[in-house]
Amino acid sequence: MPPNDSSAASNPASNPASNSLTTDSHDFSGLVVGVLGGTGDQGRGLARRLAHAGVPVMIGSRDAGRAATAAAEVAETIHDGARISGAANLEVAATADLVIVAVPWEGHRDLLVSLAGPLAGKVVIDCVNPMGFDNRGAYPLPVPEGSAAQQAAEVLPDSTVVGAFHHVSAVVLLDPEVAELNQDVLVLGDDRAATDRVQALAGLLPGVRGIYAGRLRNCGQVEALTCNLVSVNRRYKAHAGLRVTDV
Repeated sequence: MPPNDSSAASNPASNPASNSLTTDSHDFSGLVVGVLGGTGDQGRGLARRLAHAGVPVMIGSRDAGRAATAAAEVAETIHDGARISGAANLEVAATADLVIVAVPWEGHRDLLVSLAGPLAGKVVIDCVNPMGFDNRGAYPLPVPEGSAAQQAAEVLPDSTVVGAFHHVSAVVLLDPEVAELNQDVLVLGDDRAATDRVQALAGLLPGVRGIYAGRLRNCGQVEALTCNLVSVNRRYKAHAGLRVTDV
């Protein structure tokens, strides 16, 4: 458990730092997952893998027509029984039971502020990595709140924000030739039930485990680590992911 966290120590049920990867079984077949900014590579990739796993998925975009086109293109790459659709971000936020934020960093705050109402009461998974690029490569951008996930939590006070899916390559997610992703997804948050659910959701991706990795306040270094993986990928011409050992 996090050091000096007396409330978690006195109430194990509220402590997200469990020795098990997930503590409960989760059925996602009747739960709609929405992907805001789902027409980008990361959003489409996550939508594709989740729909292929049997989860009903809605792809969101500022342009409903563009979202519908992206959903149709993704559907062509997966089995006939997959349920995937596209709509405007507002409709996705209002309809979905659980929402993944995969928008560009530049529009992150404004979009979430505009959707605070329909996202109230829902688990919101933030996978946004604030990064910049120059002639020396990728570097983390400063975020006043500490991380993109913490910014989301600030502007969505009535939602439960969890950080996850930061390091899964969009190229790998979209590649139909890649059957097993063979990596772990770090899951960060302050609500035990929410992090358990997101760990289970990550586990639906083939070859993936969801690993609890700390409170939401620790999400900054997880987002920034993506810059290191970009450097690995450029040097070794790879699509690197992470594995946590001895867990």
